[in-house]
Amino acid sequence: MSQIEVSGGGVLTFRGVTYTCALGRSGVTTDKHEGDGATPAGEFPLRQVLYRPDRLDKPRTALPVRSLREEDGWCDDPMDERYNQHVTLPYSAKSEELWREDCLYDIITVIGFNDLPPIPGRGSAIFLHVAAENLGPTQGCVALAIDDLLEVLHDCTSDTRINIRG
Repeated sequence: MSQIEVSGGGVLTFRGVTYTCALGRSGVTTDKHEGDGATPAGEFPLRQVLYRPDRLDKPRTALPVRSLREEDGWCDDPMDERYNQHVTLPYSAKSEELWREDCLYDIITVIGFNDLPPIPGRGSAIFLHVAAENLGPTQGCVALAIDDLLEVLHDCTSDTRINIRG
């Protein structure tokens, strides 16, 4: 099993290589709540990779990969039965668009946080995704420069886990 290590100081280490990463605007927490802007602490599996086929080639990785569609979304409404799950837009409950105008979701790796089963209000849409140019904070995700993200994904398998520490 391979492990991605993330420290609260914005450092991600994988297979002996260190990368600068962005984390949630509220830091890292062991008590994650929907909308708190914090990245959850803990060790989690990587579920799948989603990518924008109009902007990028299919990423090379051993993780399951699926191309995004314009109607892809992620439910972040704690009161909805599809909370913290993929949905098709338009959707009746509050949901995040995955097909974005900016480049932040050109590649999304779904982190297996609060998903088996989702606990309402514990947090949703926790991804490893493309960082903003200035490595500005995320809403609770882990983000890397696109070239770094592609490099990390290249060596990920279904056994790879991400360990986020505060």
